[in-house]
Amino acid sequence: MHWTVEYLWLIPVLPLMAAGLSAVAKQSGRAFAAWLAIVAMSLALVLACMAFAEAVGHAGRQHVNFPWLQMGDSWLKLGWVLDPLSAVMLLMVSSVGLLIFIYSLGYMAQDENSTRFFCFLSLFAAAMLGLVIANSLLLLFICWELVGLTSYLLIGFWYHKPRAAAAARKAFITTRVGDLAFLLGMVWLYARSGTLLFYDGGNGCLEPSGLAPLVTGTTSLGLAASGGIGLLIFCGAAGKSGQVPLHVWLPDAMEGPTPVSALIHAATMVAAGVFLVARVYPIMGPCLPVVAWVGAVTAVFAASIAVAQTDIKRILAYSTVSQIGFMMLGLGVGGVAVGMFHLVTHAFFKALLFLGAGSVIHGCRSEQDLRCMGGLRRFMPITFATYAVGMLALSGFPLLFSGFWSKDRILEAAHDWGASQGPFYLGLCGALLTAFYMTRQVFYVFYGNCRLPEDPHESPRLMTAPLVVLAVCSVLLGFIGTPAWPWFQGFLEERPDGGAWSVERRSVEREGIVTPATLSRSDAPTLSRSDAPTLHAPPQAFSPRNLLPHAPLMVLSSLIVLVGIGLGYWLYGRKPLGGAGKVDVLERVQPDLFGLLRNKYFVDEVYEWAFVSFTVRWARICDWLDEWVWRGMVELLSYAVAGLSWANSFLDEYVVNLGFDRLCRRLTEGGGLLSRLQDGRVQHYLRIMGVALALLALLLIWGCRSL
Repeated sequence: MHWTVEYLWLIPVLPLMAAGLSAVAKQSGRAFAAWLAIVAMSLALVLACMAFAEAVGHAGRQHVNFPWLQMGDSWLKLGWVLDPLSAVMLLMVSSVGLLIFIYSLGYMAQDENSTRFFCFLSLFAAAMLGLVIANSLLLLFICWELVGLTSYLLIGFWYHKPRAAAAARKAFITTRVGDLAFLLGMVWLYARSGTLLFYDGGNGCLEPSGLAPLVTGTTSLGLAASGGIGLLIFCGAAGKSGQVPLHVWLPDAMEGPTPVSALIHAATMVAAGVFLVARVYPIMGPCLPVVAWVGAVTAVFAASIAVAQTDIKRILAYSTVSQIGFMMLGLGVGGVAVGMFHLVTHAFFKALLFLGAGSVIHGCRSEQDLRCMGGLRRFMPITFATYAVGMLALSGFPLLFSGFWSKDRILEAAHDWGASQGPFYLGLCGALLTAFYMTRQVFYVFYGNCRLPEDPHESPRLMTAPLVVLAVCSVLLGFIGTPAWPWFQGFLEERPDGGAWSVERRSVEREGIVTPATLSRSDAPTLSRSDAPTLHAPPQAFSPRNLLPHAPLMVLSSLIVLVGIGLGYWLYGRKPLGGAGKVDVLERVQPDLFGLLRNKYFVDEVYEWAFVSFTVRWARICDWLDEWVWRGMVELLSYAVAGLSWANSFLDEYVVNLGFDRLCRRLTEGGGLLSRLQDGRVQHYLRIMGVALALLALLLIWGCRSL
């Protein structure tokens, strides 16, 4: 085993140590905390690059397990794993995280609590990196909860703002709903397989011996145990990744500082749910249609809401919900590589967009309303150029940007999905809406006349430099997963024995190829490596001819994107836009529909009525019961106890004690009388005996006369 694998634990420990040192630093040591976090994240990135190189050079999977807690005769083990999935995630999280850390150095320069900010930020990164390398579902869950805790701390970082404090509570409580289901699924998995290790020399829960009891056992509803466990785990993933109906916390998370929004929406928290589904993919087989449909519905649902929003960060927040839906759709219909490819590309261009939005807010003196901006491209050329790259990548502009290739792979997999064509058409609608609302946002912010009271200014280089790096990555990353050179798919689908799983769902159905998804079938555990069909790896050499089979769908996808951009230009780009008091162009055309979208389909209001208000009403009922029923009963009981204690005291004092005292006096008096009979004088004894003999004689005489 390579030393990189043995010391893989250092990657999350480095930012964890930075968080610990920052926690004990003085508030005035802002520069120390910031640079400590950046240095720790830089070292973590170096180790992540080495781990990625090891994963590329060493085909297969390497893991380290160690005993942690003894339960009777057995040990509960934890461990870490290096495989293509964890290697890709390590590189993505550490690189994007480092750029966000550097950006934060300029963005939070004037905040007096930046020491605490970088402490929380380092802890957030450490938790996500630990989650990525975990070879145990228990260790993953521990890091999962740490991610939830730090997101609560960072979303509510400006806790003096009521909206920020409320958003932090909302995020924490909503994600706990999914986490409870996740915990139940984890307990069920341990009860069925006897282990929470993913890989353990053939005995892990994702290996044949661990999967066998999951696919053979069934629930009371006839669903395979793996299906029930998979659904519970997916609930946790849906909560953390903001999928319908647990999406309501994610847009409100914008109340935190912009670097926090970028970290949550790009590289860490929301990506954790997608990564979880990808990690336990062999278990998810029976519930993959649910994953696909939830993802497809979420993609369209959130994208339609983004059309009518006016806050620059809130639009991007709903965009994240929509794009995570695309990733779930890709996992459900195409496999791990399809969904993860979009996750990686999305991490870079969404981080670019959020940091670009932060640059806009910084240059506009904390203004976030699109309608109050305009004409910023003249004042902020670097921010505009990089933001345009992110916008085109997110929209999936043809051929040049990474979002096009990753989104296209998802649409192609959805098109080839044999179960239904519904997710495919929903995906096309989501792609159209994405291009439209991003075009609308760009024209509102960067074109037309400036509607700000003061001229904006470009952000400092410390903030624009990460934007440039992210913009370059947003262009180049897509080319490692094109049909002409599907290197990413080939790398991510590598088998532990050096081969590769097929990523083509059609070839699976046609040729009977065994993939991680088919391990959920009832016959999967009976297949050994020797008698399984040959596994075909996707071509990894560059070949433009591979584009030809994909050309029709690429053309359709390109037309969809161009129509969305063209429609956005037609409505918002041809004429100067009005200020905050003006009615939106789309609102004039469809006021009722626009109002529905602006109010987010009233989902928050429905939750407020169905859950929050119900909880409040029940709390008031409980308060009334506590005040007038339980409190009265407690007081009545206390009075009864007090009365009994008084009665007991009375009986003890005036009955028991008084009677006992009188009895004791009588006994004392009786003892005094008897003591006189034994005074030690013989003459007294003789007198008594004489009297007794006389009485006895009289008694005998009386008795004889009676006879």
